[in-house]
Amino acid sequence: MSLTLRHSPTSPYVRKVVVAAAERGLADRLTFQATNPWDPADDLPGDNPLGKVPALKLADGTVLFDSPVIVRYLDTLHGHAPLFPHDGDRGWWAERTHALADGILDAAVTRLIENVRRPKELYWADWDARQKAKIERALDALALDVDRLAGDPPDIAAIAAACALGYLDFRFQAEDWRASRPDLAQWYAAFADRRSMQETVPKG
Repeated sequence: MSLTLRHSPTSPYVRKVVVAAAERGLADRLTFQATNPWDPADDLPGDNPLGKVPALKLADGTVLFDSPVIVRYLDTLHGHAPLFPHDGDRGWWAERTHALADGILDAAVTRLIENVRRPKELYWADWDARQKAKIERALDALALDVDRLAGDPPDIAAIAAACALGYLDFRFQAEDWRASRPDLAQWYAAFADRRSMQETVPKG
């Protein structure tokens, strides 16, 4: 059964879905449909009323969105170790870390819009600083739990965290998140060498 993924090549949420699929042997099941969420002429709202990627179209026409729902669905399609651990303590930690990583992305995307897409005369420095502070706190929390991110195959916590860190490198290269978090930097360097990550490096 082919799955059609509406995607943008720079979306970190899309990357999370694609990495998760690759790590569980599902990459060949995905067919990609290029989508520009910023183009008012794009038909994305017909699949996702929120106008966001990723959106996953199933063979029966059902559309799933957004990334947390899609990776949950992917976890039902393979026979390998679950993306979402079933063990109580580990499972809730993975869920929380997934949310933490997505929170980093939400704040980073908000910053990108504030700094790049919003007219310069409307730039809100306090709002930008607030989002940056969220990211810094979340990175500190990830660093405290970095030992728990290890494991092969990686679960959703590691995948989401790696995609969040990769997005910071992509969009905010001048802001060195590694300097005060050497253990997190070391973990990410190793994870970023995985084939699933190398094949999904954002470009653009």
